[in-house]
Amino acid sequence: MPDTDYGYALKMGRKRYQDALARGEYPYLPVLDNILANTDIVATVNLGVMDIPLAKMVGTKTAERSSSFASNFMPLLPERSEFGAKWTSLYKYQVEEGIQEPVVAYEFMNQFYVQEGNKRVSVMKYLGAYSIPGSVTRLIPKRTDDKENRLYYEFLDFYRISSNCDVWFSKEGSYKKLLELMGMEPDQVWTQEERLFFRSSYGRFAKAYSMAHGDQLQLTEGDAFLVYIEIYGYDSVKGQTEREMYRALMKIWEEIQLANRGRKVELIEEPEEMETEHKPSIWKWLLPADDMPEHLKIGFIYADTIENSSWNYGHELGRQYLEEAFEGRISTVVIEGADTEGDIARAIEKLVQAGCTMIFTTNSKMVNQSVRSAILHPEVKIYNCSVNMSYSSICTYYARMYEAKFLMGAIAAALSREDRLGYIAEQPTYGMLADINAFALGARMVNPYVEVHLEWARRKEAQHTEDILHEKGIHYISGHDMINPDHPSREYGLYRKNEDGTVTNLAMPVWHWGKFYEQIIRLAFKSTEEIEAMKGKKAVNYWWGMSADVIDVICSENMPNGTRRLIEFLKNSIRAGSFHPFDGLIYAQDGSAKCTQGKSLNAEEIITMNWLAQNVVGYIPKIGEMNERAQELMQLQGIKATEQTEMENE
Repeated sequence: MPDTDYGYALKMGRKRYQDALARGEYPYLPVLDNILANTDIVATVNLGVMDIPLAKMVGTKTAERSSSFASNFMPLLPERSEFGAKWTSLYKYQVEEGIQEPVVAYEFMNQFYVQEGNKRVSVMKYLGAYSIPGSVTRLIPKRTDDKENRLYYEFLDFYRISSNCDVWFSKEGSYKKLLELMGMEPDQVWTQEERLFFRSSYGRFAKAYSMAHGDQLQLTEGDAFLVYIEIYGYDSVKGQTEREMYRALMKIWEEIQLANRGRKVELIEEPEEMETEHKPSIWKWLLPADDMPEHLKIGFIYADTIENSSWNYGHELGRQYLEEAFEGRISTVVIEGADTEGDIARAIEKLVQAGCTMIFTTNSKMVNQSVRSAILHPEVKIYNCSVNMSYSSICTYYARMYEAKFLMGAIAAALSREDRLGYIAEQPTYGMLADINAFALGARMVNPYVEVHLEWARRKEAQHTEDILHEKGIHYISGHDMINPDHPSREYGLYRKNEDGTVTNLAMPVWHWGKFYEQIIRLAFKSTEEIEAMKGKKAVNYWWGMSADVIDVICSENMPNGTRRLIEFLKNSIRAGSFHPFDGLIYAQDGSAKCTQGKSLNAEEIITMNWLAQNVVGYIPKIGEMNERAQELMQLQGIKATEQTEMENE
């Protein structure tokens, strides 16, 4: 057993050496000169003296001293060697007076390699220091399409404004997301105070993450920090100690594990998928049958008033249906106008205090606060109405509206005598492009020459979308899904805009939220074991459609009988699973095949769709083109368009 600090360090080094050999890995320090042998360096930048995070100090510049250390910078040479004596002397000096002289190092791909001062780095790593001063030269590689290279160039943009090299992510776009969560603009240069505060907070988090054995996960400290502030908010780290961060981190560890697994979403496409024969006693109080208690209280939160929002009006109809369906066994509490994070937090807390054991937050912007509240109140089941959101603490729910849109496209093409149809969308969020494309494909199934002209209602300074389409001579238009109770208009669903300005309604999609809520409640006690087993592994998203009777299309009484029969046939085929709107050969605007013959797009491909169908005339707008309300939703659930194409009118 070693009885000196060098002896302990030597033991750590030899253990790392043996472990590396057992795994078939190189057991010594990586050598930068060897790494750069086949790398094009396009720029060399002198960064001056800076504090280098020791976790990022990974190797040596030259091979001269590499074999003296294991890959963790712990020594491998005998204690009685000259090397051992110098290491021990340096250790004593650091303990008694502190090492002041900076090391000399090179930075490559946000990792550091020592040219002078290997033993100083070794001593400081042994002592558990967070950083070491160093004179640093940055080596910038040629830009390539390699993922690590793309991540590094994102890091360079971040470093330019922050002068921070502590943070590294494994996923593209994370630096941008970090700045958004911090409330900072992409090109906003940080003040010295902001730099010091961030570095201090991040350093404490890194230690807390290490205490939680985060180093055993593939998730980087930066990845985990992003999850942490996404849930708790950036302001939460102010004044938090390492221990407080550790305790808070443990409360959301399932979310961390979920992120480590790639934040996979389990899309439950049919209610029957979650049914089991088990009825765990913990949820027995949720039984909607004879075993159900006389009184079950459920809360609903709306972002706006019922009168001002057709979306909230639809959920309100669902709430009323729910009370009727359970014949007095359920009472509900409604809170309207919860538009800000503070409003949402207070609303959830009010419902919890009122005795609600299930809470439905009916807007995707409420998802982050829903997660925070679910962590604070694990005894309450919280559901958020959103799609493709990856959280373990809550369940999310949404409907496959694209099925209805496909039918409405078929109706429009069957009734129109022209080859041009109109479609008004709000903003490009998850699922919206699937709705647009489904409408276009349904129309093309009936008329192979039809074009769908797309307009975005929430573009900045946009002309009235109906007027734009009318000027193009387009009369059949797919507009807002429901009528707004406070501002009634006939321009909703599928309608015909007549030459005299009047509107004729033809069909409308229906969200049966009441039936959705009824089935969620009936499943709550049945599916608990399966949901619990998914925690930390997959997020649960109920994504039901016509087969679950939560989506439908209502046709006008004036619909021609032949068209009505076609729609009923298609509707029944979709319900039975014998027909899929996104089936067979499908082309995008750029001519690329998005689906091949004999195949169908899967659920994830539909939800995350970031392209427009070949017969769509229009484009996917950037976030800066949209109004404030749209930007808010796009930041949360905006699609990631790799290519944004535009088709010109022919």
